[in-house]
Amino acid sequence: MTSARPARRSGPGRPGYDLDSLLSVAVKVFNDKGYEGTSMEALAERLGITKSSIYHHVSGKSELLELALNRALNGLFAVTTEPEVTSGRYVDRLEHLVCRSVHVLCTELPYVTLLLRVRGNSAVERRALARRREFDDFVADLVKQAAAEGDLRSDIEPGVISRLLFGMVNSLIEWYRPRGDANPDEIAVAVVRMTFEGLRAA
Repeated sequence: MTSARPARRSGPGRPGYDLDSLLSVAVKVFNDKGYEGTSMEALAERLGITKSSIYHHVSGKSELLELALNRALNGLFAVTTEPEVTSGRYVDRLEHLVCRSVHVLCTELPYVTLLLRVRGNSAVERRALARRREFDDFVADLVKQAAAEGDLRSDIEPGVISRLLFGMVNSLIEWYRPRGDANPDEIAVAVVRMTFEGLRAA
């Protein structure tokens, strides 16, 4: 994976970009125009730098996509290794995973948005989809184990529960805006309560 390099000047009075800031702008353009509809020329124009300045950091558009997708996926997979997810009753592990996944989505919103829009049109996208399926399988296994321990209802197939659960979590990309909506903590609590306690008043 390409590592960040010091920011460079791209012209008189015009700041250059380090890899992180370059990636941030590229993801915004990919989300606005679609990856296939984004050319290196369009990226250079949005950034206000030359294409050669972009190539100083990455080999091309495909590498930018891979870096962006890996950022979202690495955030999600990091949650699966947290102590609260690797020990204890499975329903508690699942609850923590859901809560922390909401945080990842909120803090890495443009990157997760891009991840959820890929369709497998390239080798990079297919690798990302394979990792997404691995994450989905991990969630489904937590659901299955929680049901086996008697903490979740067992009359709904675990894969269905996990897909419905993360369908709700992933829907945040359609409406969540960092400066205008509830903060990630409030959203995470709402998702967990709706899922594990239900909406019906006691």
